[in-house]
Amino acid sequence: MAPELTLGDSGDRVLQVTNYLLRLNLLSSESDTFDAKVSSAVKEFQQSRGLTVTGNVDEITLSSLDEARWKLGDRVLSLSNPYMRGDDIAHLQAQLIEMGFNCGRVEGIFGTETEFAVMEFQKSVGIKVDGRCGPATLMSLMRLIKIVSGGAPMQLRDAATRADRGPALAGKIIVLDPSDSTDIFDLVQRLEGRLIALGVNVFVTRNTTSRPSESERINISNKSGADLVISLHQDKYSNEKAHGVATYYYGSDSHGVHSIVGERFATLVQREICARTDLLNCRTHAKTWDLLRLTKSPTVRIELGFESNPGDSKRLADAQFRETVVESLMIAIQRLYLTAEDDAKTGTLKVSDLRRAGIRK
Repeated sequence: MAPELTLGDSGDRVLQVTNYLLRLNLLSSESDTFDAKVSSAVKEFQQSRGLTVTGNVDEITLSSLDEARWKLGDRVLSLSNPYMRGDDIAHLQAQLIEMGFNCGRVEGIFGTETEFAVMEFQKSVGIKVDGRCGPATLMSLMRLIKIVSGGAPMQLRDAATRADRGPALAGKIIVLDPSDSTDIFDLVQRLEGRLIALGVNVFVTRNTTSRPSESERINISNKSGADLVISLHQDKYSNEKAHGVATYYYGSDSHGVHSIVGERFATLVQREICARTDLLNCRTHAKTWDLLRLTKSPTVRIELGFESNPGDSKRLADAQFRETVVESLMIAIQRLYLTAEDDAKTGTLKVSDLRRAGIRK
């Protein structure tokens, strides 16, 4: 892994970064020196992409810059190993979905679902069916997109799937993804026990001895066929005064997409925890982190206080506080699947009330 680029660095890697920023109209010229202007441009890019805003270029930011430089038509898009990535693919996926072709979510990765959607489109317009988006496919797509619109089929499919599964938690699959914090892992074990008792199939991405990488945890989640993925962590910051709870879901302003179910669950979690604890409300946020973007199921990351804040750390170390958070999560999970008429105001439901709301079949 290459070292992070920061203020004062220089060399070919900095030149590459500034070239990307120039192509994105965030800089006026290339440079091989990482100065304040470059850092400011990086911050602007990170903000626009839903990345953590630092002004430094880590591996995630560099990968996102590389993806952002591609425009639809710059290259032939096809299935490859490793998969092709880029904004051109995200644009293609958005256009296909708009026309009613199912390529999964708009994440900017040309996988098997996107190849199949391209083939279905090619069949529908009578051109060579090879799953590759070259000039002929692109011309047909651009010709038809102006007159054909499929509305919001991805959002409709998500809503229909959630409705079909019903309000009962029994039989649903939930993946719990804890950090390696002892208190977070204890909280997850408590939550796991509660969910299993209600008939939920629970997968936990790590145990006390294993430390799987992010890609391995994403793979575990995708293989499980989960209805929901909950990732629990503690944040940290250089200033110990930073404190509170925040939730994150997949969303990209640049791609014009976000996870409907993910945003709904993140909002419910945020509200329930803030209503039942004294943690500061640091709000919900759309991000393009790989865990949120590449996990196929609705995924929410919860930053449960700051480990750099003594008060937040003391809260999480308290077993009763962890029980309160578990109850908040249980209520948020159930509210996600309740119909509007069966739902209740934030902070009013108790776990003991859920049986009457259809928690079991």
